[in-house]
Amino acid sequence: MKNMKEVKVAVIGVGNMGRHHARVYSQLKNVKLVAVSDINENVGKEIASKYGCKFYKDYKEMLEKEKIDAVSIAVPTSLHKIVALDAINLGKHVLIEKPIADTVESAKEIIEAAKEKNVKLMIGHIERFNPAVKKLKELLENKKLGDIKTIIIKRVGLFPPQIKDANVVIDLAIHDIDICNYLLNRDPTAIYASAGKALINSREDYANIFLKYGSVDVFIQVNWITPIKIRNLAVTGTKGYAELNYVTQDLKVYESAFIKDETFEELVMLAQPKELYVPLEKKEPLKEELESFISYILNDTCPMSPKDALVALSLANKIIQSYRENKVIF
Repeated sequence: MKNMKEVKVAVIGVGNMGRHHARVYSQLKNVKLVAVSDINENVGKEIASKYGCKFYKDYKEMLEKEKIDAVSIAVPTSLHKIVALDAINLGKHVLIEKPIADTVESAKEIIEAAKEKNVKLMIGHIERFNPAVKKLKELLENKKLGDIKTIIIKRVGLFPPQIKDANVVIDLAIHDIDICNYLLNRDPTAIYASAGKALINSREDYANIFLKYGSVDVFIQVNWITPIKIRNLAVTGTKGYAELNYVTQDLKVYESAFIKDETFEELVMLAQPKELYVPLEKKEPLKEELESFISYILNDTCPMSPKDALVALSLANKIIQSYRENKVIF
């Protein structure tokens, strides 16, 4: 981003995720973190002091008083629409932490408002910016695994106390719903899911999701009840197998040695897979995301369409419909 103008940014909501937005913005070149806002004064002032910017308890006051080009919105999902519209109506470019909103209707309002005001809108589906995911997509597009047959994803761990208004599908599974669409370049043709409340009475804390993408079968397991954090994705194709760890960004790829029309004994000897070396530079996904947002503001290149985020939310709602009505959704 050399020789580009300085982009003035602010963060609304500096709790669990927003504090990291503030941290990364404070480190980016050609970006100035002007202010942060949070209803928790102690947390907000701490972050403002740490990164040398102003603090506002009232985000509206911040938007009106400060010269800001863009904002990151990291407030609870139920507040995404009202905060985003306030920023958009003042002409600020907006990055909203996933999901885009709590309802499809609210998401559409946000997208339409951004179009009307001619401001840049991006949704923070962070796994899109994970280097291992990007590399896997490249391998799939180059047919390194052949024709994809199955994808199995496990995203499990303990309940995050900061999540106050979303169930496990909206908060967790939406990551992998979007990633499956991203990797396969299409939407699912059929959905079936089961879910329940194991440790939390107010909302679902575990779900098992089955998605059909034509000839590709996808299984996603998400929960807030497993005592260890696991974030894995595995792909099986006709020419090989890949296993990805979202957290460590490790990507292992195995090339199948299977050859048709051989005797059983020869098949056993030939079926030892070959592990392929996959060159991969590990990077912080959030930094990649925010750099892409800034570049989008300056260069008109959108790294992720808000429509993709709308699709992910719509599919999450269909998953919820499936397990509540106990039926397949087409």
